[in-house]
Amino acid sequence: MSPLKITVRDAATGPVLEVAGELDYATAPGLRDLVTTLTLRPGQRLVVDLSGMGFCDSSGLTALLAARHHAHAAQAEIALAAVPAHTLRTLHIVGLDQIFTLRPDAESATRA
Repeated sequence: MSPLKITVRDAATGPVLEVAGELDYATAPGLRDLVTTLTLRPGQRLVVDLSGMGFCDSSGLTALLAARHHAHAAQAEIALAAVPAHTLRTLHIVGLDQIFTLRPDAESATRA
């Protein structure tokens, strides 16, 4: 089990969360709590870079949905970047690929 590490950085389009480790029942509350502290303005894009994520369970997916809700409440967008193949498969199965903007990497997700 690798602990969750979330790094926040700013991009021209808005905040970028770099998620590394396991996003599961034990760590998902940390992501949810962090997201609620982000101030988003209308038209910004919250990017969640998942390139370092090793595992994601249903609690992790719920945390990502909470991040989406937070962004949309602020009239901002959200994009998931570099989603690992195993998580991407789950997103497809449950239909979340239809509600999240998916980008191959953080660089393309932060382009205006």
